[in-house]
Amino acid sequence: MKLYSTVRGQGQAEQIIERSRFIAYVSPAETREEADAFIASIKKKHKDATHNVPAMVLGDKFQIQWASDDGEPQGTSGAPIVQLLVSEGITNVVIVVTRYFGGIKLGTGGLVRAYTSSAKLGLEAAGICDVEEMCILTYEVDYTYLSKLQNMVSAGMFTIKGTEYAERVKLTLCTPPEKMETVKEAVTNLTGGKGMLTDVHTEFVKN
Repeated sequence: MKLYSTVRGQGQAEQIIERSRFIAYVSPAETREEADAFIASIKKKHKDATHNVPAMVLGDKFQIQWASDDGEPQGTSGAPIVQLLVSEGITNVVIVVTRYFGGIKLGTGGLVRAYTSSAKLGLEAAGICDVEEMCILTYEVDYTYLSKLQNMVSAGMFTIKGTEYAERVKLTLCTPPEKMETVKEAVTNLTGGKGMLTDVHTEFVKN
């Protein structure tokens, strides 16, 4: 089940609007501390910029929503980026849009469009993905069952997240919660009950 959307990794995009240079920096962030550290690093990198506009949305329920206009007219830059993230269902992300003023004023509407379009380009560069709740099952099986289990991946019941080779093969399987019991039954049937389930837990996984 999809919980929310986020970004796969860091991204950067740039555009020129009416001679002003806009550079969007995007990064995943799980905590306020991570987001603040990223903002500080961009401000340090572009300390000569006219504006470094930060925005963040954090938490699986969008609990933290924060932005600053960093000297731009109130409500024209940081807040529209937050609104963009929330409307797109994107969280656990921090964005800084750096502006080097080119001498032409954009007006209120122009600023909103410039900052939101820059943020969108940055998000595209970072890559948007869904975060889902998944069940992680770890099995130890004899080598004779390895290829058969690998072949079962194509049926779409699970994916193999990890494989360790020792006296027996340790397989980490990833499956949606609603398919967990079906996967357990399938592995039991395939191995004649010889597959040993050593761990079951839930993770939030980017897909």
